Amino acid sequence: MFQPFKKYYTPNADQEDLISIGTIGLIKGISSFDPSKGARLATYAARCVENEILMYFRSQKKLQGEVSLSDSIETDKDGNSLMLMDVVGVDDTMLEDLHDRDNSIRIRHLVQECLTEREAQIIRLRYGLGGGIPQTQREVAKVFGISRSYVSRIEKRALNKLEEALGTE
Repeated sequence: MFQPFKKYYTPNADQEDLISIGTIGLIKGISSFDPSKGARLATYAARCVENEILMYFRSQKKLQGEVSLSDSIETDKDGNSLMLMDVVGVDDTMLEDLHDRDNSIRIRHLVQECLTEREAQIIRLRYGLGGGIPQTQREVAKVFGISRSYVSRIEKRALNKLEEALGTE
């Protein structure tokens, strides 16, 4: 190893990588050397090697705070790696969640605006729009003291109104 570059020795960086990076700097130095500028090749090439290594360290410093989901965080007794994505591994459903929330808000608004009070109450109970658990037609019929088939007709009429209102938006 070059003596002047001993200051770049670090247990964190793979020494073979540093040698490769220094070699790239040396090749760049030789190919861009201009003897008419009055510098010696050894001096110019040494500067090129040093600059290449410094650029490498700067780029590594920028990446230092970044964490990859494929980073190994632990190895079990069999030598299998546990990756960060195995622990965190959640599907990114943010856009779908926002879309669902927006649709839910629109539907609640339409239920309030387009339906009669009775239709709105039946739809809220049937589909759990008030934050409750969705109920069967029989359960809703019992709440209102009407037949299940009458709940079905009211529900169908209300859903048609909502579908029409959604189509005109």
